Amino acid sequence: MFFKSDYNDLMPPFPEQEDTSAEKTGFSCFFDLLGRNCGTLLKVNLLFLLSCIPIVTIPLGLFALNQVVGRIVQDQPVKCLQIYGEAFRYKWKQSYFAFALTAVPLICAGFGAWFYFRQVSSSLLFLFPFLVCSTIFLVTLLSAGYLYSLLDSWKNWKETMRLSLLLGVASPQRTVPAAICGYGLPLLAVLFFPLSGLYLLLLGFSLPCMIGRFFLRTIVRPFLNESKAS
Repeated sequence: MFFKSDYNDLMPPFPEQEDTSAEKTGFSCFFDLLGRNCGTLLKVNLLFLLSCIPIVTIPLGLFALNQVVGRIVQDQPVKCLQIYGEAFRYKWKQSYFAFALTAVPLICAGFGAWFYFRQVSSSLLFLFPFLVCSTIFLVTLLSAGYLYSLLDSWKNWKETMRLSLLLGVASPQRTVPAAICGYGLPLLAVLFFPLSGLYLLLLGFSLPCMIGRFFLRTIVRPFLNESKAS
């Protein structure tokens, strides 16, 4: 109730959605999409790993991965090589823009929160910067999924940033599990390497990305449909 009352004036009106009562929902929808697109997930995971070999192209690979997976969760036709290649080669501005707005704050705020937390025992004055860094870290983590999703909506960058922040904070019931799956599963796999080597090679990044994007798809879909209609 608190979030609803606070954000009613800030949030843009959601475009009307078509009646999807006949569609599969929840786990049945997820496993249906997974079964029909398992081969695509395997291919895009391998493409992502190969495109990340030069470290400087990681933002390009991450954005291209999200482009392919975003179409999978929206149940759209997916030509993996074509979509990945076009995003990797031609959408470099969006790629580095999204990476700068997510990875940089996460790294800086995460390090700041860790540093100031260690200093709190010596002085409570460090509690305030710790809370600031923690808030920046959490808000960025919750908004990152929406940012990558809404970059497909053809809205301007300022509007995309505003929507990502508002949706990330206003709908924690979706964004928290999306962030845990999208970031937590790859992190766990990396920590358990080399035992998880085969999993990382096959589905280690594409599957967590799909799970995270699936949690957000019903919220993002109206904005994507609105941009297509306009």
